[in-house]
Amino acid sequence: MPQEESKPVDPAAEQEALQEAVEEMKVAQDGPVEAAEEDEGDDTEAGLAQAGAKGKKKKSKKKKVKDALSSIASSSSSNTNTTPATASDPLPSEAIDKLSSDQLTALMSANPSLKNSLPRGINPREFREMLKKMSAAELATGMSKGKNAKDMASYKFWSTQPVPRFEDAATSSEQVGQDKDISGKVDVPKKPIKEGPIQPSDVDKVSKKPSDLVEGFEWSEMDLENEQELEEVRDLLCNHYVEDDEAMFRFNYSFSTLNWALKAPGWRRSWHVGVRATKSRKLVAFISAIPVRLRVRDNAFDGSEVNFLCVHKKLRSKRLAPVLIMEITRRCNLKGIFQAIYTAGVVLPKPVASCRYFHRALDWEKLYNVGFSPLPHNSTKIRQVAKYKLPEQPLTPGVRLMKAEDAEDVTDLLQKYLSKVKLAQEFNKEEVVHWLVDKEADPSSPKRVVWTYVVDSNGKITDFFSFYCLESTVIHGAGHHSIIRAAYLFYYGTDAVDSDDLGILRKRLNELVKDALILAKQVWKSYTLNITTELTYATGQIRRAERPYNDGQPTVLAGTKVWRW
Repeated sequence: MPQEESKPVDPAAEQEALQEAVEEMKVAQDGPVEAAEEDEGDDTEAGLAQAGAKGKKKKSKKKKVKDALSSIASSSSSNTNTTPATASDPLPSEAIDKLSSDQLTALMSANPSLKNSLPRGINPREFREMLKKMSAAELATGMSKGKNAKDMASYKFWSTQPVPRFEDAATSSEQVGQDKDISGKVDVPKKPIKEGPIQPSDVDKVSKKPSDLVEGFEWSEMDLENEQELEEVRDLLCNHYVEDDEAMFRFNYSFSTLNWALKAPGWRRSWHVGVRATKSRKLVAFISAIPVRLRVRDNAFDGSEVNFLCVHKKLRSKRLAPVLIMEITRRCNLKGIFQAIYTAGVVLPKPVASCRYFHRALDWEKLYNVGFSPLPHNSTKIRQVAKYKLPEQPLTPGVRLMKAEDAEDVTDLLQKYLSKVKLAQEFNKEEVVHWLVDKEADPSSPKRVVWTYVVDSNGKITDFFSFYCLESTVIHGAGHHSIIRAAYLFYYGTDAVDSDDLGILRKRLNELVKDALILAKQVWKSYTLNITTELTYATGQIRRAERPYNDGQPTVLAGTKVWRW
């Protein structure tokens, strides 16, 4: 499940914020601009966004530009103007030439995105030349303060856990002593770090007792086969889990979605961990895990996927999140599982991969009306609606909904496609059926969670693609809409991966994703009509049949990663 409710941005608005920062910097040439303080959230509460205003996001962008420019401007002892005229102008060569190695290192450390994109062992001269080709806006992208700029010692909890440190680097013995960072210092450990378990694993040494909780709370093993307890978990997540940065939208999980996500093949009740208030018996925190078979390069091992870490908003100061993490770790260890994978909306030690959301609107007008999508500069509503118009039918011949009997062919395609990446889950046929074949036969059923389509060419499955649906509540109820829906691009595969020509694979994937957009739009048109009929029948209000559910076409965001309608 995604760990943040992302929203599309308006590039023109961001450029405007950058330009304002440059203008303010030109007024303050006597010294570095003092930045406003940023709120620092609890690192362990991954994906739990803080409420904010649109102006605050803009101010944050300006602040990053000021930090970047100030770092360079303050390094120059000359009286020349070292501030670019605009945010898109190149950085001043004179000031960059005067940066010391330590200043270059500090500048790189303040920008994790930039640091991660640099070639290993880059020298000071190469880094200076790279900076001279960058604009203030490019340097500011990825610039971090607060929680994303901490060193390992600043993570009170994670510094005590068996996780890789930011400075750790697995390497071969041939590289030791050869790579140097931009300050000229050796950038690899004196001894190579062997890839594998961080600490020895011994089930016999795992504690049989759960971690202690603060007074007034107790552990509760959640039975998701019990409808009442499943309702409690759903209520906690829908009111206290993932929101967007401006607290306008919050994930609204259905029972079908939770059963799908939390009851993967091999699931264990003991890995659905809750915390209750002792007196009221109210569920106030939750964390879960499911078993997975992971492959990292050529090494495969059993692990777990940790998800749905959620703490009641009024209890965030109780430091329950670290205790939940330690408890789910203990329970996994008891089953002989000593490696886990998880996702987070903030930087935690140490990321092994990162992902960027791409958005593509299926019903732009509704998304605009609820405040999700901006109206870009120099555009109109009519232009935006026309821009996102899609064909009525898929363009690839032979596209049809996947059946359970297709599982073997799809498993082969999926395994072949995932073999090309370095980190992936290994799927068997049973897992493919669970994750890709929905229990609801009707593609327009409101209870359906996942949609998978195959390309059937004369009885042979050559391609497949899938997406799943997540609803979000419109917290402040803009207009008549209370819910928006998102289709997240899920697993896909194609026999075009066998081609040596990357262009052929790229072309094929773009064709499949376009069909996925068309089918997502198609599905939710009928879904909207179905749910309208059900509401009319259930309430007896015939007038509801006069308009689609939520007063609109299925809206939400569609893109190469997430689509909404």
